[in-house]
Amino acid sequence: MLPVTIALGLINFSLLINSFFGTLVSAEAPAAIDKAFRIYMLPQGLFSVAVATILFPTLSRFAARGALDDLRATMANGVRGICLLLIPSAALIAVLAEPITRLVYERGAFDAEATDLVAAALFWWAFSLPFQGVSLLFSRTFFSLQRPWVTTGLAGANLALNAVVALVLYRPLGVAGIVIATAVSTVAMALAQGLLLRPDLGGIEGARTLSAVGRVIAAAALLAAVAYAAWAPLDAALGRSLAAQAASVGAAIAAGLAVYGGGVWLLRVPEARQVAGLVRARLGRGG
Repeated sequence: MLPVTIALGLINFSLLINSFFGTLVSAEAPAAIDKAFRIYMLPQGLFSVAVATILFPTLSRFAARGALDDLRATMANGVRGICLLLIPSAALIAVLAEPITRLVYERGAFDAEATDLVAAALFWWAFSLPFQGVSLLFSRTFFSLQRPWVTTGLAGANLALNAVVALVLYRPLGVAGIVIATAVSTVAMALAQGLLLRPDLGGIEGARTLSAVGRVIAAAALLAAVAYAAWAPLDAALGRSLAAQAASVGAAIAAGLAVYGGGVWLLRVPEARQVAGLVRARLGRGG
């Protein structure tokens, strides 16, 4: 139970480290990091936690049977699915960090200065989003293989790296440096987990996954450009009332996602077609 608790609660332990270093930056920094973290966790909870939770029983059954080929294929498919969902989420959060923060929080005593501080933290949180999702699924895979202490040990190293990088960066970069430290340690964690899983599973379909992720990144870059291009003129035309901000941000997200959906389809990302097939099947049953 202890290794599972530590591994699954890693991001919350990282938040504690961030809050500590935030107190060394300013009185407002810990709250800014926390508020950005709350937005960051929305796609994390909707997508990566859901995928990892759904796949865990299947991974465990394959591990119990010794069906490592099936286990590897299921895990790799899950990784690509998480990337399909979280990379565009990260792109949207990064390019719309300020308007999203303003829409969610800027009312009452939460002013433009607070928005800037939270948006800076949110921008850098976005870069860790896909890696955190992949790491979560890798942790579930270690659990299914009855090797929970491996990912627990990596979690401890992750926290140490987070603290060291935050110690180096909090003075010159402030809140941004603290969150960058978490992004660096999260990337290191996901890469280390993947390397340690390779010998156990006879590979992790790295080449196939990198090919799919490359195409997803290309579509997500287009998403980011279209979302910002849609938001900027709407923001200027509609103003900053709550309804106007909801309209401009919502329209930007919708435009970006439409372009992203077309992009991953045209680039023949297999997981995109898999998701489309699941949606058609669900709609067919509903009909």
